[in-house]
Amino acid sequence: MEYKDDYISALIREMEMRRDYLCGEPVNTVYFGGGTPSQLQIYDFERLFDAMYRLFPFRQDPEITIEANPDDLSEEYVFSLTKLPFNRISVGIQSFRDDDLRLLNRRHTATDAMNVISRCKDAGFDNISVDLIYGLPGQTAGGWSDNLEKAITLDVSHISAYHLTYEDGTLIDEMKKRGDIQPVEDEVCESFFYMLIDKLADAGFIHYEISNFAKISPSHPNGRISIHNSSYWKGVYYMGVGPSAHSYNGDSRSWNVSSISEYIRAINEKSEIPHETEYPDEREKYNDFMITRLRTRWGVSLDELRKEFGEERMCWFLKKSEPFLCSKRLKIEGGYVKVTQSGFFVSDMIMRELIVI
Repeated sequence: MEYKDDYISALIREMEMRRDYLCGEPVNTVYFGGGTPSQLQIYDFERLFDAMYRLFPFRQDPEITIEANPDDLSEEYVFSLTKLPFNRISVGIQSFRDDDLRLLNRRHTATDAMNVISRCKDAGFDNISVDLIYGLPGQTAGGWSDNLEKAITLDVSHISAYHLTYEDGTLIDEMKKRGDIQPVEDEVCESFFYMLIDKLADAGFIHYEISNFAKISPSHPNGRISIHNSSYWKGVYYMGVGPSAHSYNGDSRSWNVSSISEYIRAINEKSEIPHETEYPDEREKYNDFMITRLRTRWGVSLDELRKEFGEERMCWFLKKSEPFLCSKRLKIEGGYVKVTQSGFFVSDMIMRELIVI
């Protein structure tokens, strides 16, 4: 990574400049992601961890995750990670089929992916998450089923599975625009989604968020849920550091510039954090509340909704929910409004109807 030392210095400087952002609240989770953190070496992480523990209070046994690509996780590198505070690793496998990986322009092979998980386990990681993608052009029910079976066989603690999206500027989006590939029809993707739910349920996973599944075990009878990601969906305050990092403190949201060079220059040369800030109004806060809560198995607490936004807004929400309650895409259970299994695949549509435009 070019300018790596300057980059690490900028991250530490930003932490120093923002040490009061969380108002002294102890840190419960740390997540190294948003790019290729596995490009960093052990001494880079040591500098960052030293700064974190010096600047912020931490809860006992925080969840500390590193996101990594399989091709970065050599035996030597995985072993070096065990010397650091990491206790969770998220591996971007995407698929256990070589044709899929070539389409996604991934450098690793299906065999590499299988071997990497074994390598992480042998090194002592017992909290491992893998990412999968479904809805790939040309993907068949048999191919998706095979992917899921391989993931289950690896006996990991967490699986995230995402529907393929065609983002502007990506190679796969350009291929679609040229007609080189054809997107999978929505009905087929929906069948893949329910295959995902059924197979992982049979394998002992809890479906706790639209795209996330946590394995049940004797030590985790409610599933090995990602504490970090769950914090976003529950509205917990958080601070992000680095290019494109987002932060939220209840009153405002802020995000740093995406350019690494601009980020480094602003902090190291000007002692300024290059960011933008917005202050959500009541409508935006309600919409955020609705979108995040409905993504999860816990759903929307009617008591919390009334407390935060008032009786009138709660009644409006329940009125708008009636068609989905009648169609059994929503349900009310224990004072919570939740998306049912039949509603999960169309949850974006449900949320659009329940937010305030």
